[in-house]
Amino acid sequence: MVHPPKIAVTARAKPLIIAHQSPGDFPRPVRDVLEAQIALARRAISPGSIDAALGSQTRKALSVFQEFQNLSQTGLLDTNTRARLTLDAPLLTTYTVTTNDLARLQPLGKTWLAKSQQTALDYETELELVAEKSHSHPELIRWLNPGVNWTNIAPGTVLKIPDVEYPTSADKAAFVVIRLADKFLEAFDAQTNLMAHFPCSIAANVEKRPVGELHVVVIAPKNPNYTFHPELFPESPEAKTLDHELILPPGPNNPIGVAWIGLDKTGYGIHGTPVPEQVGRTESHGCFRLANWDAEYLSRLVWMGMPVLVEP
Repeated sequence: MVHPPKIAVTARAKPLIIAHQSPGDFPRPVRDVLEAQIALARRAISPGSIDAALGSQTRKALSVFQEFQNLSQTGLLDTNTRARLTLDAPLLTTYTVTTNDLARLQPLGKTWLAKSQQTALDYETELELVAEKSHSHPELIRWLNPGVNWTNIAPGTVLKIPDVEYPTSADKAAFVVIRLADKFLEAFDAQTNLMAHFPCSIAANVEKRPVGELHVVVIAPKNPNYTFHPELFPESPEAKTLDHELILPPGPNNPIGVAWIGLDKTGYGIHGTPVPEQVGRTESHGCFRLANWDAEYLSRLVWMGMPVLVEP
């Protein structure tokens, strides 16, 4: 996994995180950016990896919520937005490290060939595992657990993590919209109510960004493998030495992450990523890339033949 740069967690969130909060304290309005990110994520309006910072993806998520609430779309955590955006349960929960967690960890190969020879492309560290479980930036998890030795973590270690779970939906989405300029994906129901809003990476090359109506033709929601085609990676010196395809095993560090939604344009799909912190901040070869937790959730909302509208 490519490790992202460290983030600066906002100091004023700290007392709220440390203070004990019982279920009887809720619901209540959010008080700061971290609380707002968690409240938004619980509504499937993703602010990106939760990091307690008012970055561009959090501002966009706030703007989406403000539109839904008929508020001025400032993208800021203003007084009216705080009043409407409520928390229904404590911010944090605990997660206990298990022997199964530690048994699945393995280093990630540095080359395509090495990755194809692994038993799985699983998590490299416990920090990576719990960060994805809580939709969080790894540096936030470090900050919440200052006494943890992440290089030698033991089974039974109890960790503090954001308590985030997307809403359960019995219904499928009616359609998906991808907005290239803004780098986000949204799913809507048949009445055009928003079901999910996710940051999205798009193709680096403009000519590889399809605009118009596509359709879902493949749904692989449970840890698909990945076929590496050397000819599609001309920038890779290793690819130039390979004369055959490679099959990379499943796992969260697979190039397409934990879910694949294939579209009716050859080679295009919506999928996860091994580096969720970089979604919307880096670009892809052509597919639409989501955080693993978002790709997995979206795979439960889509259906064969469903329209995917790609807008400029």
